[in-house]
Amino acid sequence: MNRLLSELHRLYPPAPPGHTRTLLLELARPADWAALGPLWRGVQADLALPAPAIAVSGTDGLQLWFSLQQPVASARAGVFLAGLQARYLADVAPARLRLLTDGPLPPMPAQDATSGNWSAFIAPDLAPVFADTPWLDIPPGADGQADLLGRLAGIPPAAFDAALQALQPATLPVATAPRAPAAPAGGDVDPRQFLQRVLNDESAPLALRVDAARTLLLHP
Repeated sequence: MNRLLSELHRLYPPAPPGHTRTLLLELARPADWAALGPLWRGVQADLALPAPAIAVSGTDGLQLWFSLQQPVASARAGVFLAGLQARYLADVAPARLRLLTDGPLPPMPAQDATSGNWSAFIAPDLAPVFADTPWLDIPPGADGQADLLGRLAGIPPAAFDAALQALQPATLPVATAPRAPAAPAGGDVDPRQFLQRVLNDESAPLALRVDAARTLLLHP
């Protein structure tokens, strides 16, 4: 296993079903580091967490890759990312954001089949440079990518718990949430399945999805 694959496996390994050790937050259309930078700095200064990796998507976005030292439930990871969104990106249109806590991760680095451009991890001081062109024209060097990842650390369980608690007030809805998606007609509906559908419904309001995630966590 080369150095880059070793670092990727160290920071972003697979997790058991329903759990994750990798949280990805992407801001796109445009890739605005002026909006995303305060979140990257805030998780370190405000929440005392290790710095997440910064990446260009290879198409139209900037990404933050969070690494966890231990797996957590995907729903719990979703509450964490929703809390970050509410605290640091409240003025950003939800359609410009992607919050990924489960499912296959986008390959990194990788070449976009349409444009031929590359996704890659980048150094923090270069992030503003890529705001207008969030890609590389040539494949990044494996050793350089490994060096960037080698400086990063995963979030310890206690630090993640403390950050999640600190973010809770920011995720509480400030107004009455819209109605949840209607349950299918006919037959009884399992409450946990219904809440899981709400959580996974990207078209549902963020506050409603956060409430569903919180309820699932409180009633495992």
